[in-house]
Amino acid sequence: MNPESHVRAPSPIPVDDAVLPFEVGALDLRGRLTKLGPALDELLTKHDYPAPVGKLLGEAIVLTTLLGSALKFDGRFILQTQTDGPVSLVIVDYQAPNRMRAYARYDAARLAPGLDSAELLGRGHLAMTIDQGPDMSRYQGLVALDGGNLEDAAHEYFLRSEQIPTRVRIAVGEEWRGGEDGPKHRWRAGGMLLQFLPKAPERARQADLHPGDAPEGSAAHVVAEDDAWIEGQSLIQTIEDVELIDPDLSGERLLYRLFHERGVRVFANQPVQAKCSCSREAVSSMLASFAAQDRADMVKDGKVVVTCEFCSSVYEFTPQEAGVE
Repeated sequence: MNPESHVRAPSPIPVDDAVLPFEVGALDLRGRLTKLGPALDELLTKHDYPAPVGKLLGEAIVLTTLLGSALKFDGRFILQTQTDGPVSLVIVDYQAPNRMRAYARYDAARLAPGLDSAELLGRGHLAMTIDQGPDMSRYQGLVALDGGNLEDAAHEYFLRSEQIPTRVRIAVGEEWRGGEDGPKHRWRAGGMLLQFLPKAPERARQADLHPGDAPEGSAAHVVAEDDAWIEGQSLIQTIEDVELIDPDLSGERLLYRLFHERGVRVFANQPVQAKCSCSREAVSSMLASFAAQDRADMVKDGKVVVTCEFCSSVYEFTPQEAGVE
């Protein structure tokens, strides 16, 4: 049998902390689905974030996983927000092929009850950076954050920067499960990225961006959407949050629910893990880059202490080890 035409039932076995690439050939759709469990929980519990902050950072982690896992080289994908909201900074660093770390800075005094992710972010910008290594130039795309959430920002990014018809769904939740020592809390998340990539590029054409300063009454540019992409968008919009975070629903079964009438092809899972890239050697090199007086000012109680913002690891140096004369 030709392995390219192999047909089987969707696996019922859930796979956490992995990205499942797929395609729906009949609709010219390609995408990635992720379900995150222990890795997400490790990233969020290291800092004991308040629940709304943890949810927002979890959404950023899901989006970064969907985008960073597409890298075809050993580089980095970095998602970062800087805003005027209660959560002023979010950064997720995905190092190909499968390592990820994350951090959020927030003002606890401004965390009013009931704020959603868009309100926590406020206004500012979202930067998506692809770092191809020390000998290669960086690519960065910027998207304004103006009261929307990360799904909205992702759609705007692909419209303006990539010009690929794209839809994203993200869900983050807290799970409580009973045990001998009482209920245990853990974070779960899931997400899907769906793109329309027909062989004929004119089928993927999108309307021009609003010119902004066009004379009043100017007709907006309109392009009829392809029927296949209309169907794809309709299908991804039917996904419920609980389906993305359900620990008992496998990614393959979720894809089958959505696309079984058209047929869906899945590829090998790509595992992801929570793993910081900090080390004593890296911190030592960072200290060496500081001015001598700056290093001297860091000495407290006879030692220099550096804490990694991502993973909370603590590195201690004697003044001599830190290069303090």
